[in-house]
Amino acid sequence: MKKQRCGWCVGDALYETYHDKEWGVPVYDDAVLFEFLILETFQAGLSWITVLRKRENFRNAFDDFDYKQIANYNVSKVEALLNDAGIIRNKLKVKSAITNAKAFIEIQKEFGSFSSYLWDFVEGKPIKNTVVNYK
Repeated sequence: MKKQRCGWCVGDALYETYHDKEWGVPVYDDAVLFEFLILETFQAGLSWITVLRKRENFRNAFDDFDYKQIANYNVSKVEALLNDAGIIRNKLKVKSAITNAKAFIEIQKEFGSFSSYLWDFVEGKPIKNTVVNYK
């Protein structure tokens, strides 16, 4: 039986793998949540596939998405990121990654984990929407 996929991912192996293994899968791990926070920040104004194609470059450039390290980035690290052709080089997005890392740590201190903070909005469970067919 052929795997059923959403039309937006069909035809691109990377997109199909993302669709099949990550899209719509609840995440409770702080490290993974931070990775997606960074990637989503850089995606703003661009297509998701653009970011997915650069994901490993981001992982290398941003120290494996280690928010504790990112929170302490200095001017020379920011310059190195802005000169890294493997990532999306936007000064405001790079600076927001550092600001977000600091905020992420503060949320962890207050709520025990970023995951706890985030999932509390939906009582720990994903919202399952239903399709409404209006005729």
